[in-house]
Amino acid sequence: MKLPAVFGLAGVSPQEKTIAKRWAGYFEWPMVVLALWISIEWYLLANGFIKPSATWLSDWLIWGVFVAETVVLTSLVNKKAFYLRTNWVNLLIIFSTFPLIWSHFPEAGVLRLLRLLVLFSLLLHLSSRARRMLSKNQLGTTLLAVLILIIGSGFVVAALDPAIDNPVDGIWWAWVTVTTVGYGDIVPSSVEGKIFGGVLILVGIAMFSLMTASFSAFFVSEDKLEQVKHDRETLNRLEELDTQLNRLERKVNLLLREREGEDDTDRV
Repeated sequence: MKLPAVFGLAGVSPQEKTIAKRWAGYFEWPMVVLALWISIEWYLLANGFIKPSATWLSDWLIWGVFVAETVVLTSLVNKKAFYLRTNWVNLLIIFSTFPLIWSHFPEAGVLRLLRLLVLFSLLLHLSSRARRMLSKNQLGTTLLAVLILIIGSGFVVAALDPAIDNPVDGIWWAWVTVTTVGYGDIVPSSVEGKIFGGVLILVGIAMFSLMTASFSAFFVSEDKLEQVKHDRETLNRLEELDTQLNRLERKVNLLLREREGEDDTDRV
């Protein structure tokens, strides 16, 4: 069994039906948006800007998206048991983050741990999707994925680490961490922040490697498009020349026939 399947991140198999793979693509960007939103919401909760009771709509929305994705894709794939077995993270999220369970644990500490579980599971869930999107060498998609990663990580570390006071500093820290520059002006002080930073460094190396590949593919494709355009223009010119030569040949043949006709008349 492949590594993504072991970690419950296999997604829809490439051998599955086209409609199943198409719907899997439809769910990709809602999951990315949820990952960004839940990191922002977690920061707001951790710093007391909003109360846990105010997140009920968000809780149901996040849970509903996971349920919808699991139900829709399971109904569309041929190997339903195999899909559920290789995407067990979905089931973990659905059963462990049912909003009614959260309502029975209103304590802020427990709620924070539950949201950490949701965020961690969601990021794991998105890793396979990010890998597929970035491997397509689409520059716009790659830049957007890196931007979402940096913004989301900035909010997460601001909620995790007491040494980082606000999301602006968190986003700056995430940017210099992902790029592996590491100025050292902002440094996490807690164990959780350092662990998160270590994970972000590994993710940053992978992301920027893929981004470099996307830039290379973009410029190569631009050169190819320019070459194709030049070749098409050359082909059009050759076709025009061929058309003109054909016209000229017809005119020459017509003149020769007229000349032969005049010679025959003179002989008579």
